[in-house]
Amino acid sequence: MRTIIFGQAFIVLLCSCAETDPSKKVAPKVLKASSQQISTEKLKDTALVSQFNLVDVQSLNKDIFVELKYATKDNFMGIILYERLKKAYLQKDVAERLSKVQVYLSRLKPGFHLLIYDALRPVSVQQKMWDALDSLPPVERGKFVSNPKNRSLHNMGAAVDLTILDQNGVPLDMGAGYDDIRQIAYPSMEKQFVAEGKLMVVHMENRDLLRNVMKSQGFRQLQTEWWHFNACSRAEGLLKYKVLLEEP
Repeated sequence: MRTIIFGQAFIVLLCSCAETDPSKKVAPKVLKASSQQISTEKLKDTALVSQFNLVDVQSLNKDIFVELKYATKDNFMGIILYERLKKAYLQKDVAERLSKVQVYLSRLKPGFHLLIYDALRPVSVQQKMWDALDSLPPVERGKFVSNPKNRSLHNMGAAVDLTILDQNGVPLDMGAGYDDIRQIAYPSMEKQFVAEGKLMVVHMENRDLLRNVMKSQGFRQLQTEWWHFNACSRAEGLLKYKVLLEEP
């Protein structure tokens, strides 16, 4: 049992592991749904993933760096959530737009790189995140983690969490860390925190740089997370893309 404290929120995590037999191969099951939900519980290779129009972002642009936080213990839950997912996958059209963002960033700031913290996220992992924050009211919880019942654009490979590395490979200071659930991480609250002297000019310059390069390709920032950008609306995503239910 692991206890994590976020302000006044106390989260108790119970972690369990289940063994699977890698010799048993089961074909992905297609669920009949308008959102074209695809169970990928037994996906074994990226070739099959690509059939769902998902691509490894770095296969399109090597100047985009990846550090999947949920493939490590360096995240708000403090445990590894991705056992097999080690690359940043996005829908092909979304990845192509992100590649253009990197090209634009390179022109503005030579030597700077996008750094992806999270991209494709299975619903099963989304559920674990949602459950871990059960000490928060659903309305507040939904500002940080989408209700898995409603699906998230992360579950479709149509959302990305990221920051920017400077020419020395150091993440820009955004005034709040990744996965910070405090309001100081909210783009919608920036003016208040600037007025209170809690966000500095450099923080706003860095946030604006990230925001502007992402907007250049139509990405929309979530107003409660400086790092989160959607490629489209949830409704549009459910019509266009497939939902991954389980980790490949």
